[in-house]
Amino acid sequence: MRIGLIGNPNVGKSTIFNGLTGMRQHTGNWPGKTVAKATGYKVYNGTSYQFEDLPGTYSLLAHSKEEEVTRDFVYFEDYDALIVVCDATALERNLNLVLQVLEITNKVVVCVNLLDEAKKKKIDIDLKKLSSLLEVPVVGVIARDKKGFEDLLIKVKEVGLKKGGYLKINYEIFDNNFEKLKDFIPKVAVNSENVILRYLASDYNFINAFDYKYKTNLMRNLDAKYIKEDILNELKGKGIKGDDIETLMTETVNEKSLSICKQVVKYNKENYDKKERVIDKYLTNKITGIPIMLGLLFLILWITITLANLPSDFLYEKLFWFEDVLYNFLIETSVPIWFTDMLVHGVYRVLAWVVSVMLPPMAIFFPLFTLLEDFGMLPRIAFNLDKTFEKCSSCGKQALTMVMGFGCNAVGVTGARIIDSPRERLIAIITNSFVPCNGRFPLLIALITMFLITNNSSGLMRALILMIFILIGVLFTFLISKLLSKTILKGIPSSFTLELPPYRRPQIGKVLVRSLFDRTLFVLKRAICISAPAGLIIWIFSNVKINDLSLLRLFSDFLDPFGNFIGLDGVILMAFILGFPANEIVMPIMIMGYMSLGMITDMNDLSLLKNLLVDHGWTYVTAICVMLFSLFHFPCLTTIFTIKKETGKWKWALVSFIVPLLIGISLCFFVNILI
Repeated sequence: MRIGLIGNPNVGKSTIFNGLTGMRQHTGNWPGKTVAKATGYKVYNGTSYQFEDLPGTYSLLAHSKEEEVTRDFVYFEDYDALIVVCDATALERNLNLVLQVLEITNKVVVCVNLLDEAKKKKIDIDLKKLSSLLEVPVVGVIARDKKGFEDLLIKVKEVGLKKGGYLKINYEIFDNNFEKLKDFIPKVAVNSENVILRYLASDYNFINAFDYKYKTNLMRNLDAKYIKEDILNELKGKGIKGDDIETLMTETVNEKSLSICKQVVKYNKENYDKKERVIDKYLTNKITGIPIMLGLLFLILWITITLANLPSDFLYEKLFWFEDVLYNFLIETSVPIWFTDMLVHGVYRVLAWVVSVMLPPMAIFFPLFTLLEDFGMLPRIAFNLDKTFEKCSSCGKQALTMVMGFGCNAVGVTGARIIDSPRERLIAIITNSFVPCNGRFPLLIALITMFLITNNSSGLMRALILMIFILIGVLFTFLISKLLSKTILKGIPSSFTLELPPYRRPQIGKVLVRSLFDRTLFVLKRAICISAPAGLIIWIFSNVKINDLSLLRLFSDFLDPFGNFIGLDGVILMAFILGFPANEIVMPIMIMGYMSLGMITDMNDLSLLKNLLVDHGWTYVTAICVMLFSLFHFPCLTTIFTIKKETGKWKWALVSFIVPLLIGISLCFFVNILI
């Protein structure tokens, strides 16, 4: 049996999917986590189930690509049943989607989740009466504890065996007009009245999908078009414009949803969300909200900086110990020296460096980040920044993708799918690399420690200075978003629905497992795949010589005049160019260039490293310029490929490459001139 799971964002839909299938589809306490369809399987009592976890949506009147995936599944796919997941603490809002689905099919099981939270808030729901009013099975579950799953599977099987139908919703003002257009809707199609309403509302995106599915030509049918114009003129005489039809559809469903909830839900209106209101009084307050948000960022950075050193040193020691073992083994087995050197000192050494530098901060940062998701903080961040992004002609959801970029810019680019407007989605993608990913943190922290503070053990001061540089990136995110919206991506900010979910106690065990497998290892795997060929290229540049000068030295000397012009030098620029595949290897390449070595190297002693840099002309101004250039330069190779994949065009990947690079060059130039 093929079963679709749908529901509003943040109702526990993916948690139910995971519980039913045993998979680890990422769940999070903010809208838009499921940005692609996931499939899982289960066998129960001899019946095989194929479950499909669809993107969260508030309505079948889709306004984004992800909502279209869910809409098209409900309207056009062949399935045996749908599970519509609802939040027991917000049933009225969730029933809007339930009623829209029931207009299309009655092969539905309504799954009311979070009954434990409803009980805490003294909300009582009469599930039997709700089932009677909707005329479909209603099952209450507690997804985190897997309570109610057996009843859910039993009802799903029952629904899958019955004949299809749909719920009749009375749109009184349109009743006389349905017959005029019914002949244009094929009998095999879904509820013809619903399709006609969408046609009258000029929902061309849906009608195009409808025409494609059923091989009709409703969009171009002149007879249908003339009838539509007559109906719209008739409605206009009653004070209803074409643009009002979708609103009237929504209002009718809302009224029915409210009517049902009044009959089945009982709660104390004054006390049921008192705790949330008290917390939100401070977290979403225009005076205290942003300072608290900055305080949390500072805390995460401080913890990451403080705890990452020890595991990083441990990994570095073990991985480079194995390098010696591998090198000796290859020499003893008579592998050619040039090949051994290329493989060990080129490919393996870069991989070892990336793992030892990148893994510890990610293993600390991602769990802390995921804890904020589970607690419910990220939607509040978007809420606090929504007005600012609106002034930049963008939308608050960009704040969510920007925060995702702290872990990995490629992940932030992928997360931009949650933004409805294509224009605003592109703005979020182009500016996502303005916040530093985990790969850039080690370079920034090292330079802060060596040149901008005097006490190497001052983790608080390092975290504070790092946060200042991050805020510079956020500031330019706002400025460039505004500039793009006034130039190549002109437009006005769109409205969007942002749910502030209830606060929930994070599940520590699941957070650790999920952040490790779904994020840390996923990002690390991608970085390793990119770093291996990068190690080969770096070795070639360091060891292939022309007139006794390596390619690395030749290109560095060529870039040196321009580098000096913007407060850098040729070695620094060459390090960023060769570090294009992975930001983690920029500093080792600099060291290699200054020491004229044929292999990538490192200095664990920062005092020795500082002496090396100072001997090659570095000052605190150079350090600031390098940090700014690290903050604003072309995104890494993985992010560029992700941008091409998400936008479908190399054009936007090129724009995303050039925009931060120009900002970085300009900032470095002015800092070099003014300081």
